[in-house]
Amino acid sequence: MSTSSVAAALAAGGGGMHSASVVVAEAVSGSHVLKVQGYSLIKGLGVGKFIGSVKFNAGGRSWCIRCYPDGWGSECTDWISVALFLLNPDATEVKAKYRFSLLDQAERTHVPLHTEAVSTFSAKASGKGHDKFIKRQKLEQSAYLKDDCLEISCDVTVLKEICLAKDVAVQFVVVPQSDIHQHLGALLSDAGSEGADVSFEVGGETFAAHRCVLAARSSVFKSGLFGPMKEKTATSVKIDDMDPRVFKAMLHFIYTDSLPQMDSADATMMAQHLLAAADRYSLARLKLICEHELCSNIDKSTVTTTLALADQHGCHGLKEACFSFLKSPGNLKEITASDDLEHLMKSCPSVLKELVAQLAP
Repeated sequence: MSTSSVAAALAAGGGGMHSASVVVAEAVSGSHVLKVQGYSLIKGLGVGKFIGSVKFNAGGRSWCIRCYPDGWGSECTDWISVALFLLNPDATEVKAKYRFSLLDQAERTHVPLHTEAVSTFSAKASGKGHDKFIKRQKLEQSAYLKDDCLEISCDVTVLKEICLAKDVAVQFVVVPQSDIHQHLGALLSDAGSEGADVSFEVGGETFAAHRCVLAARSSVFKSGLFGPMKEKTATSVKIDDMDPRVFKAMLHFIYTDSLPQMDSADATMMAQHLLAAADRYSLARLKLICEHELCSNIDKSTVTTTLALADQHGCHGLKEACFSFLKSPGNLKEITASDDLEHLMKSCPSVLKELVAQLAP
């Protein structure tokens, strides 16, 4: 309903009716990117010291981004801190949603590291953000830092309230966030009885699903289920070379755009398998999520496996993160002394050549 329609409806009320008012919430958005060139020069700037962006506008207010390379407090000295500041705040409080992201410079995609936050900005509290945005060591080993440069993006949504009636008690109409993922997740949970029209046999387990949902999310499923292939008319499709747990997690992502809760001990292994599944079924966002998870958990026990996986599935940012880890003399020496390097030589000789080229003076 338009603003004029709401006002007309309010004005048309007859005698004896209780007066009322409506406040319509308008979301006004904006975004800004802070590009940091010469990251190595700002390391050691000091706790609580920051570099700031230029002023930008969102929702009729002025904002800036601050990056604290040594953390903004003593409790986060090993972390990069980021904050959004309201400039020239007055007595009026401003409620805003914000989300910080880092640019994956290999994939040229901004990746949010935290969920969207909602805060009230005022003269007494003009800055809000994340004291532990990303650990400095992880940043330096990731695809977010390339050629001594990184990009921090901040999306800001300001809530404006418009009153459409005078001299009456104010009632707020709150528009909740979209819950479509919950409805689709429930549809998946009830797939056995709620209109499922295809099933998948994976490693001895059967999963019921909906062709239209799968086709809408994956071009590979669309081609297989609606194209000239035999799956078009089949009600049961067999999937080879995939663990049932991985297929179940992939289905969960297809319906909800999120991953299910996982045991932290299995997170890295599941990310490896899900990355391969995402590449197989052309699920670009799932692939990026898995890359991010693996970039954040590279260690001496996983680096060669992760490097081979990155090469096989064209994950350039993940590959660079592995190379960065191996450039450390201590890490390289330990890997060289193990059987992992020999396995990498046999499975991915081209990757080993790239590594040698990067290590060459």
